Amino acid sequence: MAHETADTLGEFLRARRGRISPQQAGLPAGARRRVPGLRREEVAQLAGISPEYYLRLEQGRNLNPSDRILAALAGALQLDEDALAYLHRLAHPALPARRPRTRARARTDQGDLQPLLDSWPHTPAYVQGPGGRVVAANRQAVLLCPFFAVGHNPLRAAFLEPEMRGLYPQWDDMTAKAVSGLRAMLNLDEADPELLETIGELTVASERFSTLWTRREVRRRDTGRTRLNHPRVGELDLHYEKLVRPQARQLIVVYYADQDSTSAERLAHLSDL
Repeated sequence: MAHETADTLGEFLRARRGRISPQQAGLPAGARRRVPGLRREEVAQLAGISPEYYLRLEQGRNLNPSDRILAALAGALQLDEDALAYLHRLAHPALPARRPRTRARARTDQGDLQPLLDSWPHTPAYVQGPGGRVVAANRQAVLLCPFFAVGHNPLRAAFLEPEMRGLYPQWDDMTAKAVSGLRAMLNLDEADPELLETIGELTVASERFSTLWTRREVRRRDTGRTRLNHPRVGELDLHYEKLVRPQARQLIVVYYADQDSTSAERLAHLSDL
């Protein structure tokens, strides 16, 4: 389903200009605006480029904009650093590289972190492979959420499993962060086919995912906080860290609570269940 998930420079520019009002851009609103957001000529004006040139960018007829042009567009569309990096990836996609023979071995040896995770009996942690599926998890992670167990895909579960709405009291915020973070980390030129298949499935099966995906928000979150309403130990206020293993194409996700907090006590109690 790669054709359903691929993004283009033009699509990204259209989506982002549609989300900025003239007032936000410091322009008069005017009358009889047929579409929300900025017009093409307004983006061109703000970026200091000709309307004809900008039109070619949106139509995909200019595939090599300079870094200066991209920076000007980022300013006009009020993009942050993550969105600017994504803009550069769309404008200058990497050429397909010949992967070393060791890559196949790295991808099949995905459970090598299990002993490390098991040595953290009070710290929920799991590892996702390049397709998004969990390939290693400790007992505490599975107790925290059954969809963190080996074989599950937490992204898919977040949108399609009803239990996740009960677990995450701020489900709307959690799902928005999940999709914008996915875009920030995703390189479509090297994306795993299973991940692309999941994105395609969610685009069809989840109205929430489809809405978020078409917004084209881009924001990487390697650390943050989340709240869980656990059915057995109650509310948990946790920190999370996401650690990337580039060579193995794996993502390690770790949760922990503030020391001596109620959430820390409840996590410890969860280990005893």
